[in-house]
Amino acid sequence: MTHIQESLNKGKLAVLLPCYNEGLSIRKVVEDFRRVLPDATVYVFDNRSSDNTSDEARTAGAVVRAEQWPGKGNVVRRMFSDIEADVYIMADGDGTYDSSVAPQMIQRLIDEHLDMVVGTRRDVYENAHRFGHGFGNRLFNGMYSGLFGPLFSDIFSGYRVFSRRFVKSFPAVSSGFEIETEMSVHASQLRMPIAEIPTAYGARQEGSVSKLRTVRDAIRIMFTFLILFKEIRPARFFGVLASGLTVLALVLALPLLVTYVETGLVPRLPTAVLSMGLVLMAGIFTVSGLILDSVARGRLEQKRMWYMTNSAKQG
Repeated sequence: MTHIQESLNKGKLAVLLPCYNEGLSIRKVVEDFRRVLPDATVYVFDNRSSDNTSDEARTAGAVVRAEQWPGKGNVVRRMFSDIEADVYIMADGDGTYDSSVAPQMIQRLIDEHLDMVVGTRRDVYENAHRFGHGFGNRLFNGMYSGLFGPLFSDIFSGYRVFSRRFVKSFPAVSSGFEIETEMSVHASQLRMPIAEIPTAYGARQEGSVSKLRTVRDAIRIMFTFLILFKEIRPARFFGVLASGLTVLALVLALPLLVTYVETGLVPRLPTAVLSMGLVLMAGIFTVSGLILDSVARGRLEQKRMWYMTNSAKQG
């Protein structure tokens, strides 16, 4: 820890723990982080818990704050807005992450001038997930690599260390568990320097219930993928739609064209009209994609400038 403080030049460390009904585990989580990071301030953001999460966190020595808007994304947005620090450590309050790895993650962030270090979960499928969760992790990590790039091997890990410039440039639009996906996309879009460190991932405290819902959250994450892909790469998104419509129009129009060449007649006029309509829609999608691509480029430049502004402050 002394080396970390020397590297930070007495900068501030903040441990951020978003919580919802984690009364069974939060005291140990806070105590563990205070033990391995004695100079850090531990913040617990209680997201409308109905149990004794806040009392347990205060007893363990955490600074407790409340966020009334439900959902992890809303809690992260509040934490990133309110807390001022030089390095941020975020973990869950359920005790599944290994706090002893935090100093190593922080030191790597500092030494390599990174913006995010992700604690990838070792044996995540064997230790703490139902089959549906394990399959979903593999599926969505593969989709992420195809859509946004291969930088991340565990986009759903909630154990992360951030620089100040990441936290203060992150828009945090998502409201739920899809917030980790948005963090990863933000880093990929701005081409931030990131790293991953394997960490142990254990089972939840006995009696504690997971807040994840396999089908519901899978649908929300899929929808988030589509929205972020549209926002970041609109030309490609609308280009795929335009290509699909064009192919469908050709499939419908080809028999009509053959009949017209042979007989000079168009026997199925509604099909011909439908084919023309599909071609027109494909053209509209193509133009929309090109226009929105220019808009997205302008937004990216603004994000990059804001990121650079916070880099100057951090320096």
